[in-house]
Amino acid sequence: MTETPTVRRTQTSSPWEEAIGSARAVAAGDRVIVAGIMPATAGGAVPGDGEPYQQTLSAFRSALGALEPFGLDARSVIRTRMYLSHARDGDEVGRAHRELFGDVRPAATMVVVAGFVDSRVLVEVEIEAYQGAVASESIRTESAESDSGASEAAVPAAGESGAGELGAAR
Repeated sequence: MTETPTVRRTQTSSPWEEAIGSARAVAAGDRVIVAGIMPATAGGAVPGDGEPYQQTLSAFRSALGALEPFGLDARSVIRTRMYLSHARDGDEVGRAHRELFGDVRPAATMVVVAGFVDSRVLVEVEIEAYQGAVASESIRTESAESDSGASEAAVPAAGESGAGELGAAR
């Protein structure tokens, strides 16, 4: 008999969670997904008003705090998303991300959006964590860069040694 995976949700005092019917974080199986978090205090102030670096640190620290009930921390993060209201802030947002996750190296996405529900906010972040992430290993590939700047790793074709889901999906 197959056991049904448990889904756990955490809530905070954020008025947004109640207003839109969402959770701060959801654990399903071995994954924990943290909802989009803006830099804000319980009193509604925006830390680092006008400073994308400070706002990014504040938002990511709140997101990392949402992992604590699950016994996880930055070392468990496998994916981050950063939403910016201005492309000019990309370097400062990236600097804050590198400061917090430089040793972890999660898959990361940075996107410019039209704006946020609070006009003082310059950045919103999301994170995903893996409960089995104890140690990590970075694998560097020496291949041509694509037009997007992403490196493409050579993956064995299906049927070749080392082929698994990645090889089959290619």
